[in-house]
Amino acid sequence: MLVALGRLLTALAVLLVLVALLVPGRLAELTVGAFLRLPAEAIACLAVLLLLPVRARRVLAPVLGFVLAVLLILRILDLGFLSVLDRQFNVLVDWKQLGDALNVLRDSIGETGTTAATVGAIALAVALMVLLPLAVDRLTRLAGRRRPLALRVLAVAAPVWLVCALLGVQVVPGVPVASANAAGMLTERSVQIVGSIRDRYVFADEIAVDAYRDTPGDQLLTALRGKDVLFTFVESYGRSALENPEYAPQIGALLDQGTHRLAAAGFTARTGYLTSSTTGGNSWLAHAALMAGLWTNDQQRYNQLVQTDRLTLNKAFGKAGWRTVGVMPGITKEWPEGRFFGYQHLYDKPTLDYHGPNFGWGPVPDQFTMQRLQEGEFSSPDHPPVMAEIALVSSHWPWAPLPRMVGWDELGDGSIFNPQIAEGLTYEEVWADEARVRTEYRRSLEYTLEALLSYVETYGDDDTVMVVLGDHQPAPNVTGEGASRDVPITILARDPAVLDRIADWGWRDGLAPAPDSPVWRMDEFRDRFLVAYGPQDGTDGPR
Repeated sequence: MLVALGRLLTALAVLLVLVALLVPGRLAELTVGAFLRLPAEAIACLAVLLLLPVRARRVLAPVLGFVLAVLLILRILDLGFLSVLDRQFNVLVDWKQLGDALNVLRDSIGETGTTAATVGAIALAVALMVLLPLAVDRLTRLAGRRRPLALRVLAVAAPVWLVCALLGVQVVPGVPVASANAAGMLTERSVQIVGSIRDRYVFADEIAVDAYRDTPGDQLLTALRGKDVLFTFVESYGRSALENPEYAPQIGALLDQGTHRLAAAGFTARTGYLTSSTTGGNSWLAHAALMAGLWTNDQQRYNQLVQTDRLTLNKAFGKAGWRTVGVMPGITKEWPEGRFFGYQHLYDKPTLDYHGPNFGWGPVPDQFTMQRLQEGEFSSPDHPPVMAEIALVSSHWPWAPLPRMVGWDELGDGSIFNPQIAEGLTYEEVWADEARVRTEYRRSLEYTLEALLSYVETYGDDDTVMVVLGDHQPAPNVTGEGASRDVPITILARDPAVLDRIADWGWRDGLAPAPDSPVWRMDEFRDRFLVAYGPQDGTDGPR
């Protein structure tokens, strides 16, 4: 009985170590074939341990196990980050993201589910930190007791690995038998850490260069004087919504109909593409990239940027005489970095005074958000010109349940939405079926785009200028692997002079961009916008 138990523990130790050494970095690669490989690290560690005296082996074995545990935990984090944000976990700057992820999860599935997930994740991490050192220690002791056998295994495994590496042997197509997965990960992490440290200095130099920093207010945005300019970010509105066959027919039809509806209301629009600095989430990176004109593609850059006095578009409008407001229904507590953008007033969730239900993560339906902005800023006919940066959140993951449009005069305090919760799909119902997830994603976009179209039809006037853009693409499970980071961007206005200013941008008329529309990085937009709507006589302001 004890012999059988010992063999079982040894087998489990081998399995755990192999999992730690061979687990791939993407969920799509997490197949049985990924583990039909021979890890170079196991061979190298066995050789080193056999060369060491007993006392040294007993010290080194748990250390190696601890390192393996850390690598496996990081790999698990990579699996999550790559599946949602399409990038690896950054060990220097992404720990805060875990807290943000829990907040999103709590707002989406509730306190009980989030607590269970948190406890489970902590338990798994602790178990790995304990079990992997024990597993390596057990295998090291076994190799020491059976040294001749261990040497024979080593004598066979090393040349087999070398031959497989040289010949590119694969048992499963695309999966080489000769693996150096863990060593490659260590190398990647080292490069990542060094790159992140170096990037702080690179980005500081980029922040310091700003052609518009000292431009007088009377030379900024002269072509938009007297206009109300609304920069409206639509959550998870990406190129895939317009080109993926699961979404394109319905979204395309809505945009075509919307173009005709706007024309009937006297509005015209032009649309192109930008490449977002993020994907799957972290919307604030896209806001910063667009408004500050800098490629803000990770949390380190964002943290660094918001500590500066960089001229954002918000500040440029404020400098030129506009009242600047932020409309951020996802902000539920103190938000000190909001001062960086230059809002004179912030409509966060408490300020919006919404008394209806939460729809998944989105705490306030987009239609209600737009109505509160209308009441707060545009109810007086002699209001000052307003520049607003608006984050619409109803198309935020998990897309369950979803709000529906109601009459603008029926919104009240938001309690009209209460019955819609019981009538909508739950998180569990949607996420039990991948096809339904994608359907509800599309429906969430249809809701938000309809809210914007209806808002312009209902409240738009000769002074309304709206910039509508996606903040980023949704996660790869919605877009499919390999999707671009492009998002559509539209400028619409009733005054034809506004769109005449961007006639040379190559954007397509209407709400839908052409497939071959020019694509700029999101950080290029600030300066292009300031040029287009600044003085055009060649004597004022930077070019």
